[in-house]
Amino acid sequence: MKSDSYLVLSIIALCFTILSGVFISKLAVDPLLEYVKSLQNLSKETLHELNLPISTILTNIQMLEKNIDDEKGSRRLARITTACEMLKERYNELDYMIKMQSKEDVIEEFDVAEFVEERLEFLKRVYPQIDFRISLQKLKILSDKKGLAKVIDNVVDNGVKYSANSKKIEITMSDRTLSIQDYGIGMDEVELLRIFDNYYQSNTTVSGFGIGLSMVKRFCDKNRIELNFNSTPQVGTRVEFKFKKI
Repeated sequence: MKSDSYLVLSIIALCFTILSGVFISKLAVDPLLEYVKSLQNLSKETLHELNLPISTILTNIQMLEKNIDDEKGSRRLARITTACEMLKERYNELDYMIKMQSKEDVIEEFDVAEFVEERLEFLKRVYPQIDFRISLQKLKILSDKKGLAKVIDNVVDNGVKYSANSKKIEITMSDRTLSIQDYGIGMDEVELLRIFDNYYQSNTTVSGFGIGLSMVKRFCDKNRIELNFNSTPQVGTRVEFKFKKI
């Protein structure tokens, strides 16, 4: 009888401990969730406020272009335009990240060839020294468009950074495969095994944080895109994205 009473008291004590833990955890977590929600709302509001000045600057640049007829002034205005477009890109990235955190749907249908050409219009202004050579077949896919833009930008940026002695990057699209080929320093087999590690850089003399390719792989894995790297030291690197049929 005494042992039964002890067992009942032990169960009651255990239940009380569990309930106390749940209650304390709720007290600790609820303010944190409220803080995160407030932070997300602030981010959305701030992002919305940034859109107006960026659009205003771009609109006024277009008006100024009509009244500038000297080459020096045109070059200065072109640099301002490029800088503003880079701010617009950061705006789009922040908008994308907020939507990802909020688990909003970011999948849409688009043509890869047209999309790549749009990205190149921006990248050519960022890297005017690079000779981009393209050959693109049309292919419509359902995917995360802004995420794919970040992926392409990262791969092209790496191609530029690691191609000091070459100014050519080839981008082709055929057989459901998008390929980006640079003619830079390349990588050996040991380096290829580590390229997706966070913070790994094959050349520490080149500026950067080493997180680009790990992000590229995560995106491809999530969106069912087959990712392949082919690289040879002092010859160059070829990155391939094969879009699977849905």
